[in-house]
Amino acid sequence: MASLASSYRLGCATVRESVHMLCGAIEKVMKEQLLPAPTEGGWKEVAQRFWDKWNFPNCLGALGGRHVAIQAPPNSDSRALKDKAPSSVVVLALVDADCRFRCVQVGDFGRASDGGVFAGSELGVGMADGNLNVPSDRALPGAPHLGEAPFVMVADAALPLKTYLMRPYPGQHLSPAKRTFNYRLWRARRVLDNAFAILSTRWRILLRRTVLHNSDTLVVATCILHNFLLAPDDNQRLLDENEESGQNMEPVKSMGGNRASRAACNVRDTLSSFFMSDEGSLPWQSKMI
Repeated sequence: MASLASSYRLGCATVRESVHMLCGAIEKVMKEQLLPAPTEGGWKEVAQRFWDKWNFPNCLGALGGRHVAIQAPPNSDSRALKDKAPSSVVVLALVDADCRFRCVQVGDFGRASDGGVFAGSELGVGMADGNLNVPSDRALPGAPHLGEAPFVMVADAALPLKTYLMRPYPGQHLSPAKRTFNYRLWRARRVLDNAFAILSTRWRILLRRTVLHNSDTLVVATCILHNFLLAPDDNQRLLDENEESGQNMEPVKSMGGNRASRAACNVRDTLSSFFMSDEGSLPWQSKMI
């Protein structure tokens, strides 16, 4: 901000306010086009890309969260507000097979309860209520004998296991089928890490502290611009820069409970069986096992 203010001979406060006004305009004008509401056709397109590119069937996207550091407003009247203000807000995002943000929610404080972040999000509530236009269950590719399986999102151990949300099998001494499932889930979920790495490399303000009352709009605007600027060549360059710098947004360690329903475990077991079948295996999978 200081360098920008110096270049245009403006006050830092004026530049800061102009940037936040621009972020608000980006969110208002471009969100509908670049972060549209989910549709059944859009979900099917995402699932097909995950199968073609990452060999994970019926996948709606990779889900996860990151912390964005924040601070209390500089002119806050209350000293208690500054002392008690949370140190970060949580960015919960769903990313498709091409590292494009499909759903973004910002605003839960980093100190929020573990079970409340995902469960209280619009995505979590919408998936639980079944009102996000998710396609009906369908058979896995080439494996009708396994029955119909629901469309799912993939996540790490920070999120709960649901019929629509897959997380890895816990533990170390796992069977070959469970280890294969964990590998295939990690492989598909890697797009989330790449998307956040590209985002924070391009918009380094996300690695610094931002003012509390402007953080939501700023993060959403950067995600919209990320989708607008997405290009394979730039992606690899930015990922290389991110690896060299070693700077990343801190992942959220827990966003849901660990108790899972029997139905959710059955969905995970079905996918595990599919990955061990001829229809779902990779040519070099046996080397990994």
